[in-house]
Amino acid sequence: MAHIVILGAGLGGSIMAYELSEQIRKEDRITVVTKETKYHFVPSNPWIAVGWRKPEDITIDLADTMRKKKIEFRTTAAQKVHPAENRLELIDGTSLDYDYLIIATGPELAFDEIEGLGPHGGHTQSICHVDHALQANAAFEAFCKNPGPIVVGAVQGASCFGPAYEFLFILDTELRRRKIRDKVPMTFVTSEPYIGHLGLDGVGDTKGLLESEMRNHHIKWMTSTRVKKVEQGKMTVEEINEDGSVKAEKDLPFGFSMMLPPFRGVEAVMGIEGLVNPRGFTIVDEHQRNPKFPNIFSIGVCVAIPPMGPTPVPCGVPKTGFMIESMVTATAHNLGQVLRGQEPDNVGTWNAVCLADFGDSGVAFVAQPQIPPRNVNWASSGKWVHLAKIAFEKYFIRKVKKGTSEPYYEKAMMKMIGIDKLKEIQKG
Repeated sequence: MAHIVILGAGLGGSIMAYELSEQIRKEDRITVVTKETKYHFVPSNPWIAVGWRKPEDITIDLADTMRKKKIEFRTTAAQKVHPAENRLELIDGTSLDYDYLIIATGPELAFDEIEGLGPHGGHTQSICHVDHALQANAAFEAFCKNPGPIVVGAVQGASCFGPAYEFLFILDTELRRRKIRDKVPMTFVTSEPYIGHLGLDGVGDTKGLLESEMRNHHIKWMTSTRVKKVEQGKMTVEEINEDGSVKAEKDLPFGFSMMLPPFRGVEAVMGIEGLVNPRGFTIVDEHQRNPKFPNIFSIGVCVAIPPMGPTPVPCGVPKTGFMIESMVTATAHNLGQVLRGQEPDNVGTWNAVCLADFGDSGVAFVAQPQIPPRNVNWASSGKWVHLAKIAFEKYFIRKVKKGTSEPYYEKAMMKMIGIDKLKEIQKG
């Protein structure tokens, strides 16, 4: 009998548990360890921040679903992973011994790396967690009573850029609906070397599409920009030259700001040589397996992926839901093979199919694989993307509630974009 522990129950960890439950032997058991009892559909957080959704609309009680799947569910945060001992230490002083560990923690949000950044004691908002989005909504409502400049974007070291673009345009839509857009100058500040880079060196014509959208919505932008510090109502930024030198330093006034923070690995794995890189992201091979500790696998945002290439300001590589799902499926099948004495041979596709909602329109892109060079490199825009994102939200939440192991993202995206359309894109 093998005991498999899954550390984390976000998008990756929850579907990992579902898929793995169908690959293990009858005598094996799974324990999920997480600090939260409920899963929140993170892609809907921008809607929470402007009041288009309530937390209960995007919340799933994982404990009930896990129980039905006969998966043990521990709601205690991890203190430290001890890979040499095959032991997971929890913050309540207890420990879990494991035969196999799957790290699916997601990132730690490193607000502390920039003075004044973040919703907890800082001066900017966040949409990375449902609680942050709810706090951002309160700040936005107060802002609308006394409108002024808005600054939105992603700081140096961020590994996710799509939600920043989404929230920028969702704000624009909501401000227009409230008929106060004319009172709100908007600026997008990003560490990306160009608009639409997305940490992926662009996908199709994301540069042209997003720049055009910004011009049409009267939004200014600053690229290759490093946030130096944030004070109440003022953000100090540095524009960086190609050689890394400071081109100019500017103070940007704001009445409301949302900036995606840098990402790093969680404290429970930080500093473990051979397991994680210097930023705390888990090192894996093509089979999602750690080379030094072969009984440890990892999936999701916490996985170490090298950047696309050097940029004037550090840009991380995003791990989209579609990509994470491919990691999950490969890991579930690989561990199933290992449990039966076989060598793992499954490799995640690491493709990206993404719907970026802009409130009343949006941009969709398909990157196969996500990391270039690609076989498919396509992007498009239109009102259909907004409608597809709404339909996808309902589809995904329903599937997670049911605890099904089918590939949610793959089937949902094909359903939303259209299987015929995807085949057409693949044929070029």
